[in-house]
Amino acid sequence: MRKSVRYSTLAAAGLLAVSSLTACANDAASTASTGSGSKGDGKGTKVKIMVGGLDKVIYMPAMLTQRLGYFDAEGLDVELLSEPAGVQAETALVSGQVQGAVGFYDHTLDLQTKGKAVESVVQLSQAPGEVEIVSNKAAGDIKSPKDFKGKKLGITGLGSSTDFLTKYLAVKNGVNVNEFTPVAVGAGPTFISALQKGSIDGGMTTDPTVATILDKKAGKVLLDMRTPEGSQEALGGPYPSSSLYMQTDWVNSHKDTVQKLANAFVKTLKWMSTHSSSQIAAKMPADYSQGNKLLYAAAIESTLPMFTKDGVMPKDGPETVEKVLKAFNPNIKNAKVDLGKTFTTEFVEKAKG
Repeated sequence: MRKSVRYSTLAAAGLLAVSSLTACANDAASTASTGSGSKGDGKGTKVKIMVGGLDKVIYMPAMLTQRLGYFDAEGLDVELLSEPAGVQAETALVSGQVQGAVGFYDHTLDLQTKGKAVESVVQLSQAPGEVEIVSNKAAGDIKSPKDFKGKKLGITGLGSSTDFLTKYLAVKNGVNVNEFTPVAVGAGPTFISALQKGSIDGGMTTDPTVATILDKKAGKVLLDMRTPEGSQEALGGPYPSSSLYMQTDWVNSHKDTVQKLANAFVKTLKWMSTHSSSQIAAKMPADYSQGNKLLYAAAIESTLPMFTKDGVMPKDGPETVEKVLKAFNPNIKNAKVDLGKTFTTEFVEKAKG
C-alpha cells in the first residue's frame, strides 16, 4: 500500500537538496484536515501525524517506521506531515488537524499549564539530540553559555524546544533571558545561511544540519547533547525529547489505534538498535543523502545514542525536563505540574511484551 507522505526535503549543499522547507511545511499544514482516526478507504485505520521536521535525524523513527512497513503491518494508514519546528507540530495537534505529533516531550508540560491534556505515548529518546553551534567568527567570543550575553542565537522557532533549552543554558550560566536575542531561523539551509551571513552568532540545531556545518567548516560545536552523557553534563540528567505525543482524550477513546502505533514504533526502535547507521540511512528516502551517503550516515551515527530501545520513558527524565523548564518559564515555575499525566507507558509495555 502506498502512503501519502508529504515531507520537507533536505536542503543544504553537500547533503541537503535545494528546496523550501517553509513552503513544504506550510503546504503540509494547510492540507492536513481534521480527522478522528476513523477507518479510511479500506486501507486501514487512518492516522495523521505531524512531525517537527521529518528530515531531522532526531525524528527519524517516524519516516523509518513508514519505510520499514511497520505501520502497514499493524493495519494503519499513516500520513506523515511536516513542520519546520516542534512548536508548530504542537499547534497542529491541539487544533485537531492531526491525531499525533512527533516532537519534544517538554511540550506536554508546557501545554498542561495552559489547560491542555497531552501525553507522550512512545518516548523515542533519552537525550535532546541538540548541538549548540557557534560561527567561526564568534568562536573566539563564545566559549560557553556564560558568553551568550549580547549575542544573537538561532533557534528553530519561538516557543520551540530549542528556544526552551537555549534559555535554560543561559540562565544556568548566569545570563538572563532578556540579555540575548533568540532568532527563529528554522533548520537546514536557513540555519546554515544565517550562521554564514552573521545573522546569528551561534544557535541550536540537530543532524543532519550539524554534519553539514562541520563538513563545510562553517562553525564549531560548543555543546553536544546527542548522547545521554552530553545530556547529563549540560542538563543534569536524562532529557526525554523526541516522542510521539497525543491528546489524552483521543488516546483514551482510541486505545486500539494507539496500541498499534506503539507496536510499530517500538519495532522500529528495536530495529535501529541492531542495525548500523549505514543500514538505517539506506532505508531512508534517497534524497535525504543527496549524493553524500557517507555524510548522512555519519549524521545518523552521531545521533543514534539519543534513542531509546523500547519507547519507555527514561527514569527521572520527566523530573529533569521539569527542572529545566522551571528555570526560565514563569508559567511552569509558578504551576504545579502533574508529571504522571504527561506520559504513559501503558502501550509501550504491551508492545515490548
